[in-house]
Amino acid sequence: QVQLTESGGGLVQAGGSLRLSCAASGRTTNNYAMGWFRQIPGKELEFVATVSAKGNSIYADSVKGRFTISRDNAPNTQYMQMNSLTREDSAVYYCVAAPFYSDHRKADEWDYWGQGTQVTVSS
Repeated sequence: QVQLTESGGGLVQAGGSLRLSCAASGRTTNNYAMGWFRQIPGKELEFVATVSAKGNSIYADSVKGRFTISRDNAPNTQYMQMNSLTREDSAVYYCVAAPFYSDHRKADEWDYWGQGTQVTVSS
């Protein structure tokens, strides 16, 4: 089993930046893909970004050029630097991990989820 713990969420003004972290425990995730989803109350989970075990990244169009996902396999952690935040980025952000997937955009392809961290962007 893998446990994922997010940190780094909070309140920021529009145009500001935040850095989310996700620490994995229980077993190594070095060979897993890792990523982030987000959810606004009343709406479906939305794919944000993923980074493969080899460090290749994919982003949703809505965050491309503003968010940067990265990972550090020692100590089993992934990060997401979020710049130029807008109110539309306000959501609960979930860290995810999986040994493999067919479609990274589908939430049910990801085996492990963190508890979520709130990001609120004020105007």
